Amino acid sequence: MMNEFKSWWQSGTPWVWLNAGAVSISLLLVLGILGMIMVKGMGHFWVADVYEMQYSDGKSAQRVIIGELVEKAEIPLKMYKEVEAKKLPEGLDKIERWLIKSGNRDQASADFQWIYAHKIDAQKTPENLIKLERLEWGNFYGYLKNVQENGKLIAENDEAWSELNKRFERVLVLREELEELEKGRISSINYGLERIRLQKRKLVLDKEDSAENLKRLDDEAKAYNVEYDVVIKRLNHLREEIQRDRATFTTDNGKEVIISLHMMVSILKPNQMGVMTKLGHYAYNFYHFIFDAPREANTEGGVFPAIFGTVMMVMLMSVLVTPFGVVAAVYLREYAKQGVVIRLIRIAVNNLAGVPSIVYGVFGLGFFVYFLGGNLDQLFYPEALPAPTFGTPGLIWAALTLALLTVPVVIVSTEEGLARIPINLREGSLALGATKAETLWRVILPMSSPAIMTGLILAVARAAGEVAPLMLVGVVKLAPELPLDDNFPFLHMERKFMHLGFHIYDVGFQSPNVEAARPLVYATAFLLVLVIVLLNLSAIMLRNRLREKYKALDAG
Repeated sequence: MMNEFKSWWQSGTPWVWLNAGAVSISLLLVLGILGMIMVKGMGHFWVADVYEMQYSDGKSAQRVIIGELVEKAEIPLKMYKEVEAKKLPEGLDKIERWLIKSGNRDQASADFQWIYAHKIDAQKTPENLIKLERLEWGNFYGYLKNVQENGKLIAENDEAWSELNKRFERVLVLREELEELEKGRISSINYGLERIRLQKRKLVLDKEDSAENLKRLDDEAKAYNVEYDVVIKRLNHLREEIQRDRATFTTDNGKEVIISLHMMVSILKPNQMGVMTKLGHYAYNFYHFIFDAPREANTEGGVFPAIFGTVMMVMLMSVLVTPFGVVAAVYLREYAKQGVVIRLIRIAVNNLAGVPSIVYGVFGLGFFVYFLGGNLDQLFYPEALPAPTFGTPGLIWAALTLALLTVPVVIVSTEEGLARIPINLREGSLALGATKAETLWRVILPMSSPAIMTGLILAVARAAGEVAPLMLVGVVKLAPELPLDDNFPFLHMERKFMHLGFHIYDVGFQSPNVEAARPLVYATAFLLVLVIVLLNLSAIMLRNRLREKYKALDAG
């Protein structure tokens, strides 16, 4: 028996099972964390019922609380007795408290409140309770009283709901046109006028400010100004039209509140909605979370600018890091004379992979932004000074910083791929008359492309989640303009941008409304994981295709 156990132990089987168990536990932990993030984040988009509760806190008369039930929690009886010196109801063996999202932040000090379940005298879910999502001040909960147009009563009581929805659809159409004018034509006009201003200053600096040149620019500016006047007139008309309709609501304390329809994002009666209707609105909420811009200090709205900035930065970083990493690896493996110096370089490359990312951020700020960007401004954009163009954090410097951070991974992976290519393939190519450069370009690099893609996958996985260096070289809390638009040169790499990782940090740790921000932290974190997975899957699919393409040649 002992001999069999000793033989089994020496065979290495226990270590195989131990490693398999460790990997399984790690996978379960990762899946558990992702599951928790998904449940807490994606649950934010579900339309919950709205309660009306009669509540007695013992300090004042019974009051009405209207809101959504967000969370339930139990607290020990001992802790409750220390908090409130009040006799508990008989037979109560636990204290349960509820977190209620009561909204109406413009009417009360906070839109979340904790209440004790045993102090709720009665609760119901009236079908005519309304939930408004607003552009400012968060959600509003209450009852609709009437609809007005320019202060004139249009509908009230039962007729008010249908009239409200009809007029709200009109407001949505007007808002869409307003946004198109403000973010499209007005932005384009301002961009053109600023370009003309800089061209005039450049003519002055170059001493080419002749009357003919200045008149040409003035004519361009005059055309922009004429177009600007037309757009402004249309904007003013739309603003008057969109602010025409208002509605009166009654809050839980009986106060009447008048809200303009142009401040509303959505109007719902959650307690009237069935499961299928809620599923449809769930998809609607998730869609707008993906494609809308954030608002209310990033605690509401969507994350599209952050998604766009993350993907754009990763793609630009990939374009920059791949050639540098591959060229460095090819030189070290194929051309450099192997010796002490090359060994030291390889050690340095491996050590660079362990340098804290914030160090790269400091280097990127000092070298890329201040030195390289500042000199570019002096050479190519003197007319814009002292306002910097490239001498300020932006997309290009963030991509270069992350390329520098991840280039050791690409170098090491590419070198390993080059080392695995059989020597007979190299010798066969040279024997057929190909030069070393032709052999490298037509045989070695194509066969090592799966290893290059592996390095790129690892680089993308690390770069997409980095936050610390980006805070120094380009990422901001809120970017008014995307790096990509319809103004020449279309891709503005000098602009600052938003990033999902920094958005999570900002919402989670800098938000003035913690309870409102918490579900968005989970939702954005889950979205960041999905973005990284999609980027990696795209690279993995390309790598697998390349691997299949060169498998037969590699086997030979």
